[in-house]
Amino acid sequence: MKSNSFLIIFLAAILNVNAQQEPTEYSIEQFYENTRVSGGSFSPDESRMLISSDESGIFNLYEIDISDGSKTAVTNSENESLFAVDYVPGSGDILYSADKGGNEINHLYLLKPDGTSKDLTPGENEKAEFGGWNDTNSAMYYLSNKRDAQFFDVYTMEIGSWEPKMLYKNEKGYMVSDISASGKYLVLSNEITTSENQLFLLNTATEELTEISKPGFYYSGTGFNKDETELYYTTNHGGEFSRLMAYDIDTRKSDVIYETNWDVMYSSLSENDTYRVIAINEDGANKLLLWENASQTPLELPAIQDGNIVAANFSDSEELLRLTVGTSKTPNNIYVYNIQTKEIKKLTSTLNPEIDPDDLVSAEVVRYKSFDGLEIPAIYYKPLNATADNKKPALVWVHGGPGGQSRVGYFALLQYLVNHGYAVLAVNNRGSSGYGASFYKMDDKNHGEKDLQDVIYGKKWLASQDYINEDQIGIIGGSYGGYMTMAAMTFEPDEFEVGVNIFGVTNWLRTLKSIPPYWESFRKALYDELGDPTTKDSIRLKKISPLFHAENVRNPIMVLQGANDPRVLQVESDEIVEAVKANDVPVEYMVFPDEGHGFIKKENEIKGYRQILAFLDKYLKDEDVTMPDNVLKD
Repeated sequence: MKSNSFLIIFLAAILNVNAQQEPTEYSIEQFYENTRVSGGSFSPDESRMLISSDESGIFNLYEIDISDGSKTAVTNSENESLFAVDYVPGSGDILYSADKGGNEINHLYLLKPDGTSKDLTPGENEKAEFGGWNDTNSAMYYLSNKRDAQFFDVYTMEIGSWEPKMLYKNEKGYMVSDISASGKYLVLSNEITTSENQLFLLNTATEELTEISKPGFYYSGTGFNKDETELYYTTNHGGEFSRLMAYDIDTRKSDVIYETNWDVMYSSLSENDTYRVIAINEDGANKLLLWENASQTPLELPAIQDGNIVAANFSDSEELLRLTVGTSKTPNNIYVYNIQTKEIKKLTSTLNPEIDPDDLVSAEVVRYKSFDGLEIPAIYYKPLNATADNKKPALVWVHGGPGGQSRVGYFALLQYLVNHGYAVLAVNNRGSSGYGASFYKMDDKNHGEKDLQDVIYGKKWLASQDYINEDQIGIIGGSYGGYMTMAAMTFEPDEFEVGVNIFGVTNWLRTLKSIPPYWESFRKALYDELGDPTTKDSIRLKKISPLFHAENVRNPIMVLQGANDPRVLQVESDEIVEAVKANDVPVEYMVFPDEGHGFIKKENEIKGYRQILAFLDKYLKDEDVTMPDNVLKD
């Protein structure tokens, strides 16, 4: 009897393990019943928080009551996404930003308590960016290219009159990376390459321009102290990784504040310099330090398992700290942390309650060797029920850029695909950020060549796992990752069974000649890394452009594109689709007339990502799937 009881318990345990390994499959609609949130500005009395959320289907403005977590819609836009900027000091007004259909021509708007709004930057092609409030909270700073489409000048606007006044006329094409609260100092950057720049401090009163940087490194401003005697910046001068520095404006000397064997991403001080936060990009996830600033004494921060701290900001009272935190299983959520009481309060719940997070997959950092022995880091999502007896198809995901990074964090499309049985390896090929200056520069003028081999060796790593069907591995990516997808399908046509190209470059000659005018300050750096299409570099650029070699494509592809994309024009996708069709190869094509470089509206994401799964099921899993009519092209 005793042995029988043991057998029953043993069998029950096995059955329970098996049940846990068989996740519930969720629909794309369920995944996009999740909510995305951004922003998080404290109201003047610190009782409310202003955020952006897409719970309506597109982004609108909401206020959250910090005491009880109740949320109130502030706007109800049905066509354009609106993004919260801040409360206007000394009033009940709100500042927000919006573009038109994803065209990236952002304007700044003033929203009154009665619901009426005013465009503060109404130039038809004027792109504007908020730069902060001045030290007396009587005016705002902002950047605008209304004078010259190529360059951003700095303006002030007095609260109430909202009349623009130029503070800095940018005639040299610098990037403005910081504005001091008094407006006395600007931090300017001259982009030399994507891995080297010059950093300057401009005294707007005397017009004295002081260079802080040394040749050969990259610098980024990260704020001033309260009395504007110190400028803070990050740089990889002195090592592979960016460290936090303090520049004494009087003595013109710099000292290290913090360094580690990962990049310092950003740092900020509280209103009266009492506290400092420092964010470190540690192997694809942000970790946050909180200091008592004067003594640099570390203070306690709450632990959030698998947490990636995307952003943080202090309330003016210095009592509260807003944290935006995501995990690989849940979209970003907003928390408020009381520094004195150490109480943390979660203000949002973004995961659809119909989804059990235990059915989703925690991202795992893995590394593999590429063709030349270089170690390649990657973020890996393994289906819960993948075993040697239950082999799964797989995808290599390639991030955007060049120079981006796949990170530990929630991505609905990837979790959707993994939930439906696809392993996903998000590679950080050479040229990715976050792994040191040398690694970052390794793909310069090697695009579509050595970095493509890193991607292919990611496929080989997948194929070596005993639970992966080595004959069912595809490639997918967006923007630069879309280019890498088409490069793989074109230049290594036998490697991947399918390719999914999400607004990817296919003709570098056109793309580099047609970059938006407001990227002018970055143009030289981009040409240095990729090549100048007006010089002999054009030979190589044509060689690595998939459009000119589309006859090589043998396996099915899918292409998704936003019609208003200013970075990768729709013609890029139109032409590669037509060229591949000429090979008598299956091609699925979706164009969204109201999207740009990246899809914002839930309706479009649901349509597009459902079709991606159907495409993969048909052409990678070889299932009998009928593809619905998915061509949304005008």
